[in-house]
Amino acid sequence: MVNKNNIKDKRGFTIIEVVLVLAIAGLIFLMVFIALPALQRSQRNTQRRDDYSMLVTAVNSYMASNNGKLGNLLKSGNPTVLKNSRWVNSTGEDPNGNPYEVTAISYSDWESGGQKAPTDAIAEDGNNSSRSDGTTSTTGSQVFVVIKANCSGVDANGDPQPAADTAARAFAVYGYLEGGSIFCQDSGSNR
Repeated sequence: MVNKNNIKDKRGFTIIEVVLVLAIAGLIFLMVFIALPALQRSQRNTQRRDDYSMLVTAVNSYMASNNGKLGNLLKSGNPTVLKNSRWVNSTGEDPNGNPYEVTAISYSDWESGGQKAPTDAIAEDGNNSSRSDGTTSTTGSQVFVVIKANCSGVDANGDPQPAADTAARAFAVYGYLEGGSIFCQDSGSNR
């Protein structure tokens, strides 16, 4: 004969088991929320790098159509090749939804205009930059096409920056990324 008082009821979870499961779930969520912003910033910067590379291709095509002359980029104000919709997605915007601001500038103007030190112009949060001329720009939207330059220069922080190049077809595309990073890709014409 079996006594009902001796049979233990084993249904349910102990409080220790519940607390342990909640702690593990909390750690997983914490890791996801810590890693997610960095992952999103990395994806936006990858898109910017792709956009800047498309600009290099567009300027190379422009140069091929204009007998290798890049000076026309400077003379014509804002030529069609530098209009966002010509070299980037149909909206012409960076991954944050801000329109790209493309400026063609000669290397000599770059050096004399103080543009060679953009690291003092980038906000720590990586969203907005206040440039040395007092204006502000959204990080990632300010892009320069520096003519008669390549990307062999390095600033005081070790970031790439345009350096003088004597090749007739040399140019560098230089732009800002989130988190204080800088992108520079040259035409490769000096190689």
